[in-house]
Amino acid sequence: MLLPLSLVLALLLVSQGVVQNLSPLCNDHARRKPATAPRGPAASQVAIKQLGTNGGGYFNANSAHPYENPTPLSNFLEMFAILLIPAALTYTYGRFVGSVRQGWVIFAAMLVLLVAVAAGMLYAEVTYQPMGSVTTNLEGKEVRLGVANSVLWGALTTAASNGSVNSMLSSFSPLAGGLAMLNILLGEVVFGGVGAGLYGMLMFVILTVFIAGLMVGRTPEYLGKKISEAWEIKMAYLAVLLPSASILLFGCACCSN
Repeated sequence: MLLPLSLVLALLLVSQGVVQNLSPLCNDHARRKPATAPRGPAASQVAIKQLGTNGGGYFNANSAHPYENPTPLSNFLEMFAILLIPAALTYTYGRFVGSVRQGWVIFAAMLVLLVAVAAGMLYAEVTYQPMGSVTTNLEGKEVRLGVANSVLWGALTTAASNGSVNSMLSSFSPLAGGLAMLNILLGEVVFGGVGAGLYGMLMFVILTVFIAGLMVGRTPEYLGKKISEAWEIKMAYLAVLLPSASILLFGCACCSN
């Protein structure tokens, strides 16, 4: 599945002007002052890293670089590729468990969280900035892409555990940067990586069903199965807490060294 999708996306990106060759650096004489122009298999690598939610970029400026992301359409395609497979997996999950409605419920929950964060980030970036006395925060953004596209990419990349960017996240306003950080702290389960967001969200579903069942005085059930044994809840809590605990423990160990 990944290979044909990557091939199609790479061809679409090439049609928009994304570099795709195996040539070394060349001298760009089209400019008034000649400069060295980078080349390489950018389109194929961008397609792979976006569809696989791997992140990163072929060029140092990532998808803010015009050779990697030259047009509004290429910008849309690269953002769309981030969520394509993670979003589709919610429907796949519904088919697997025999209830498509359950897949749509999870999709809706993820979408509501994503829209709320993206709207909050956009509001924070286009309102008056007292620190710089400006009405729109253009710091760290590629002007040909604009604030809205930069904010949307920032929301998608942090929600989906994708490391690609088309603007500098650290240059966002405090509220927008905080909301992007919230996406990360949620465990990147708002669609998340390929498969990783779905099983992360399912852990929250199990805990929610268990707590809600206790609150209404009914035996917690999900998909016709009871969730009432201590073992299931302990494993769910462990799955939620272990990633954060691992980061904190190894982060402390690295800092101490």
